[in-house]
Amino acid sequence: MGNIIRRYYRFYGHVQGVGFRYRAKHAAEQLGVTGFVRNRYDGSVEMEAEGTEEQLDCLIALIEKGRFIWIERMECASVKPEGDRYFRYLDDL
Repeated sequence: MGNIIRRYYRFYGHVQGVGFRYRAKHAAEQLGVTGFVRNRYDGSVEMEAEGTEEQLDCLIALIEKGRFIWIERMECASVKPEGDRYFRYLDDL
């Protein structure tokens, strides 16, 4: 198993009201990724995900396969791992 990393993502496009958060949580749980996902009031979705680089790459690929999800732009930055125990929804921000 590789090194555990954490990334902050911000997704723009057709990402709210299309099952994005559900898909992200389901995929994260399948892959053993921890972190959170939430809607932003500007119409974007933010997510922090923690796992190996391979797990996080797979997570993004699974999210992008969502039937109604269309990611126009994605921002990504490395952040400090927090050691979360699960993946969760947070209240909208």
